Amino acid sequence: MKRYTDAKTYDNKIPSVVTIGTFDGVHIGHKKIIERLVESAKRNGHESVILTFFPHPRMVLQQDSDIKLINTIDERIQILEKTGLDSLVIHPFTKEFSRLTAGEYVQEMLIDRLNVRHVIIGYDHRFGRNRNSNITDLASYGIQNDFTVEEISKQDIDSVAVSSTKIRESLREGDVAKANIYLGYNFMLTGKVIKGKKLGRKLNYPTANLHIKEEYKLIPKNGVYIVKCHIDSKIYFGMMNIGTNPTVNGTHRTIETHFFDASFNLYDKNIQIEMLKRIRDEKKFDSIDQLQEAMQLDEDFSREYINSLV
Repeated sequence: MKRYTDAKTYDNKIPSVVTIGTFDGVHIGHKKIIERLVESAKRNGHESVILTFFPHPRMVLQQDSDIKLINTIDERIQILEKTGLDSLVIHPFTKEFSRLTAGEYVQEMLIDRLNVRHVIIGYDHRFGRNRNSNITDLASYGIQNDFTVEEISKQDIDSVAVSSTKIRESLREGDVAKANIYLGYNFMLTGKVIKGKKLGRKLNYPTANLHIKEEYKLIPKNGVYIVKCHIDSKIYFGMMNIGTNPTVNGTHRTIETHFFDASFNLYDKNIQIEMLKRIRDEKKFDSIDQLQEAMQLDEDFSREYINSLV
């Protein structure tokens, strides 16, 4: 998959089949649309292209928005690379860009830049300044400019919207197992391992403290989770705590992972951790001894669950 960080840099002269959207999560509903895109392009000898925008439009137009996304932009790219897509165009979304009229948008983006011949788009797609134009308008532009428009049905689009909503709801509730079913892969957290207070070492449970720089990334509900991670071409399982460590009077939310049967220095390394299952809520224990006992029970449960996967 070729990647372009601006539509202006797209230099492929092959006619394209394009779909447009955020594709946050790149879940099983999205993948059906992408499969249709890829098949249509191959059938006609065209280039399959997704046009997406970053930052998310709401981050630019509603700066007080607390929008949280399932994927960071890098995670989204990583998942899309596995779909068979030819090209991904990530166009910068700015206030200036949002002011393009529908005609300017179609001419500059779809015709001049992407050399479009066919657009696959949702029945409810809106575009142009103030989102004033719809799929009927796009079809009219297509007639004038020699490209066709294929509508994704209300049923399919609503299914995608419902899936995205259910994924976010599941993550906010901590039910990563349900979220993973809708995603078709394991929800992930990607970041750099930073130094923490090293409390885990004192409890005989050393942890990797994960810092995620993207503030828009949706973090699941506080609690203890079973996780896995690819490190140096090996798979390691472990348990992750998301929360404030109330037993030791912590005040800041952290993401800390103890990897089983592993001893390595991960400081300053970028890692990606896949979340498999939630074990329990974070709890304030009456003593450090009680906390250690709970962590041992968490480990026993985690290992039993991991063994059931093999």
